[in-house]
Amino acid sequence: MKTNKQHSNLEDDKLAAIGIGAMIVFIALILVAAVAAAVIIQTAEKLQQNAQSTGDDTSQSMNGKIMVSTVVAGTNAATDYEIYARLAPGSEPLATDQIFYQIICEASATPEEGSDPVVDEMDQTNADIATILPSMPVMITIPGAGCAPNLANNLNTGVQLYIHAGGGGTSFETLNIPAQVDPGTPLI
Repeated sequence: MKTNKQHSNLEDDKLAAIGIGAMIVFIALILVAAVAAAVIIQTAEKLQQNAQSTGDDTSQSMNGKIMVSTVVAGTNAATDYEIYARLAPGSEPLATDQIFYQIICEASATPEEGSDPVVDEMDQTNADIATILPSMPVMITIPGAGCAPNLANNLNTGVQLYIHAGGGGTSFETLNIPAQVDPGTPLI
């Protein structure tokens, strides 16, 4: 009897075809994994760049920002606002001629605006300084003019105070004007 060699060869060929198919699937999986890895790496780089940009923007907006601790009616004249403040952490020295302010109140149809207010160092050794240094406590005196704290139309109301520090950040405070305002009356 003759053995059927053809039948035996066909069985061997089926095993070889299965091996080649498995190898093709394996290579395809490697290619898909490589593409997925490239997309993940690209996304991670983009997220890192966005985080860096956001951090830089935040640092820039905080640079030069003035942190207000309290506001009182002027101790010499209740028509002024005395703002006790210091620069935000990480700020560079700030020239006082780079300080701009706005006061918005019900007593005046237009905001009171100005720049380069009188800035005194809190230890009273330096009056009307030109530069605020980091961690230096200061008193900023702003004339109230049409939004003075002791004006009758401002009593028992809120006054909005904006302080802009050059190209840095903006500080905002809502001042509560009481019914009786004397020099030194707290407004925050």
